[in-house]
Amino acid sequence: MQRPRTTIRQLSYFVALAEAGSFTRAAERMGVSQPSLSQQIRALETILGAPLFERGGPAILTPLGRELLERARRILFDLVDLEDVRAASADALVGTIRLGVSPTLGAYLLPGLVARLHREHPTLRIHVREGLPSALTAGLTAGDHDLILAQLPVAGRGFHSERLFREPLYLAMAADHPFSQKTSVTVGDLAGQNLLTLVADYRLAQQVAVIAEEVGAVVLNDYEGTSLDAIRQMAGMGMGLALLPNLYVRQEIRDGDDVVVRPFEGGRPYREIGLLWRTGAGRAPAYRLIAEMLRAVVR
Repeated sequence: MQRPRTTIRQLSYFVALAEAGSFTRAAERMGVSQPSLSQQIRALETILGAPLFERGGPAILTPLGRELLERARRILFDLVDLEDVRAASADALVGTIRLGVSPTLGAYLLPGLVARLHREHPTLRIHVREGLPSALTAGLTAGDHDLILAQLPVAGRGFHSERLFREPLYLAMAADHPFSQKTSVTVGDLAGQNLLTLVADYRLAQQVAVIAEEVGAVVLNDYEGTSLDAIRQMAGMGMGLALLPNLYVRQEIRDGDDVVVRPFEGGRPYREIGLLWRTGAGRAPAYRLIAEMLRAVVR
């Protein structure tokens, strides 16, 4: 007798139930009756030979269910990517693309990108969501995002990383700071100085911490900013020095402001920006087109 095989429907219902935590909500989400959903879950458990959810209460995953959840999600993501290949063969930029972006990048890159996409690919719908780096990578893994735009490197497995560009960092300070008399600074000038930083979730904050350790600067962890604007304002008030990326400086810093910026000699330090998607994504050709458009926006 032929052994029953797991179906895509069973995996879809399994993931829906795990995420909803309720048979009623999962059935509504999938557009089926609750008995139909329950039947498919029981069939999957029969095939696997063990329960995936605890009995007699909310839909709580068993240890086996937790282990299988990510694998089921990956299978469903791979299926979507496979189906997207057909659309990509005719016009790579069609349908919907969900883009996650770091707040330190979105405001400076996305207006130009979105305008070009609307102009050249009017049938494409692009959904943009900002988030902290850890939330972006989690969202990419979970399938909430198709792409994420972030500072490299990004921790995580199963991602393709497309390097877009490298941008220098500038040193920001109050207008009356002694360094404002210089035309440029060196990393060594930071020795003994107080450095402002973003919250630790940002790759830029990790970079500032490394620089501080190397040269003997002090990171002011009591004054962590939640945005580049925040640390720029703190620098302007004389609370410390801040490292700001070129994209921000070009758009937000003007002569006569309460904060001045100076370049580092030799263009270092700098940060690298990349576009990431899941390895093996069927829409990789579309994502590479978006990467090229982002490079053009920067140029």
